[in-house]
Amino acid sequence: MKAEVLKKRLDKNRPMTTITIRIPEDVIEDLKRIAPLLGFSGYQPLMRAYIGQGLRVDLERLEDDTISALIASLKRHGVSDEVIHEALSEVTQK
Repeated sequence: MKAEVLKKRLDKNRPMTTITIRIPEDVIEDLKRIAPLLGFSGYQPLMRAYIGQGLRVDLERLEDDTISALIASLKRHGVSDEVIHEALSEVTQK
C-alpha cells in the first residue's frame, strides 16, 4: 500500500458515513462480547477493524496479481528478467 494512502487510512478524523446492514443477532452478541477483550470500545469499531483488515488483504492480493500479470506480459514481449528486476527496484524505492 502506498505511503500516502496509508497515512490517510491512519487519520482518526477521516470522514465517515452511516450505513445500514443486516447481521444475525448472535453475531452481534459475539462481537459485543469479544470487542472489550480485544481492546475495542464497542462492537462497531471491531466490525470496522475486521472490514478494514479484510479489505487490506484483498487490495494487496489484487495489486500483487496485477503486478504478476504485468511481469508475465513483459516477459512475453521479450523484456529481460534483469530489466524487469531493475524496474521493480526503482518503483519500490519510492
